[in-house]
Amino acid sequence: MKKTLVLGASDNPARYAYRAVHQLKNHGYDVVPVGIRKGQVAGLAIHTDRPHPTDVDTVTLYVGPQNQPGWYDYILALNPKRIIFNPGTENPELERLAQQRGIRTEEACTLVMLSVGQY
Repeated sequence: MKKTLVLGASDNPARYAYRAVHQLKNHGYDVVPVGIRKGQVAGLAIHTDRPHPTDVDTVTLYVGPQNQPGWYDYILALNPKRIIFNPGTENPELERLAQQRGIRTEEACTLVMLSVGQY
């Protein structure tokens, strides 16, 4: 199954990133939650150390564009096949950088994509 890194993962049930980790795991995806605070979500530890898992298919963003520049090098170094910009995370600069490296970008909602079988 596609390995998905959830950037902006949170142990707060009110956050969309929390719901995304749960839904991705429920759909059978290999999920790597990465955030700025330690915690657990869907039985998985939230990584705060910027891990470099292999074979990342998708990075799904839950970090606002104003906070993304510090993550650019990390995201691009993962060399994912695609980056999903969830609502509120759209960032033309990061989209351009990704596309220049052959990384597909989508402005979409991970939760909706999963619910309609288009993930």
